[in-house]
Amino acid sequence: MRASMGEKWFYVINNIVLALLGLTCLFPLINTIAIAFSDTAAIEAGSVSFYPVGWNTEAFTSLFTGTPIVGAFQNSVVITVIGVILSMAATIMTAYPISRRIFYGRRFFTLAMVFTILFSGGLIPTYLVVKSLGLMNSYFAIWLPSLVSTYNLLVMRTFFENIPSEVDDASRIDGCSELAYLLRIVLPLSMPVIATLTLFYGVAYWNTFLPVLIYIQDTGRFNLTVLVQNMIQSQNLLQELVNSGITSGVQANVVPESLKAAGVLVVVLPMLAVYPFLQKFFVKGVMLGSVKG
Repeated sequence: MRASMGEKWFYVINNIVLALLGLTCLFPLINTIAIAFSDTAAIEAGSVSFYPVGWNTEAFTSLFTGTPIVGAFQNSVVITVIGVILSMAATIMTAYPISRRIFYGRRFFTLAMVFTILFSGGLIPTYLVVKSLGLMNSYFAIWLPSLVSTYNLLVMRTFFENIPSEVDDASRIDGCSELAYLLRIVLPLSMPVIATLTLFYGVAYWNTFLPVLIYIQDTGRFNLTVLVQNMIQSQNLLQELVNSGITSGVQANVVPESLKAAGVLVVVLPMLAVYPFLQKFFVKGVMLGSVKG
């Protein structure tokens, strides 16, 4: 069916508005990249906007040689990788039973999980529970309280429910057990939603901030988010790093603003690098969840 002239104008205006909104989201990142790679004099003069003025990478040299950012990066990778594995395993093992119509009490357990979206124990009770379990200064204090996201659980449960019942019947006729059906049939068919939820969990764990501040006392176990935040807030730390003269000539060519920008980029770029590889699964998973039912 051909679009009318009004519909064509609507699509044009809609695309223009969405493009402008997308650019407004990119402007802060572009400005941060420009500051991180700009010359010191241009940054101090305030002449850096959306492209680097001059070319200076000494902010990254100072960042990686004068701060424990490499260790913090490794901590972030550990928190994210192990956290995603644990959360995905727990989400799958929880979503699959409540997606089965033969499971007794599936409605009760589903409502009990939805209840946690509306009401939670709160920060202080959660802290007391974590402390009583002896999880302080351990990454399990981060993984266990956020092991399963109720929203992600409901998305995966709905996806499992939309798998045709004929697939289940055929597997039963072939003598497939419940575990084999999950591993060999359900999970391969669910790769789009698995990739989507992996991205959700990965971003959440990578950007973990408050739980690290509350439960981790050892500064050597801080992740990137906390380290960069502390570095940005501590002007004294930034000034000491600038004045330390880590390498020859660095002292004269690095300012706190460029160090802040470099730290923010180190935090943001890994997730931006991973997203393109999961984008096709992400879009497919969202669309399948929207048209089936």
